[in-house]
Amino acid sequence: MNRLILKLEGLLVLLACIYAFMEYDFKWIWFIVLLFAPDISMVGYLKGVRVGAVAYNLFHTYLLSGIMLVIGVVTKMDVFLMIGIIWTAHIGLDRLLGYGLKYKTEFKDTHLNRL
Repeated sequence: MNRLILKLEGLLVLLACIYAFMEYDFKWIWFIVLLFAPDISMVGYLKGVRVGAVAYNLFHTYLLSGIMLVIGVVTKMDVFLMIGIIWTAHIGLDRLLGYGLKYKTEFKDTHLNRL
């Protein structure tokens, strides 16, 4: 049941980001191009599981994407707002698909489940 709730939470975040993206009338090509950009953080796994998990988790928590959103709203700079929305959408999509934050044991061990 908890896993279902977390997936529905991810869906809500993803849909809210899509709505916000539409409301700000950003160009959809940017959404498509940048949606999976946070996954570049998986390159950290080339340095080992410990470094990989830290890098992956840093880019897959709402903390940094939320900071980007706040910067965009406060400074009224659309580029920060757009990146924050896309980044947050990516995290919501990951949660919807069951991908969670990584443990330092191995890539498939996440806070949501074992992949």
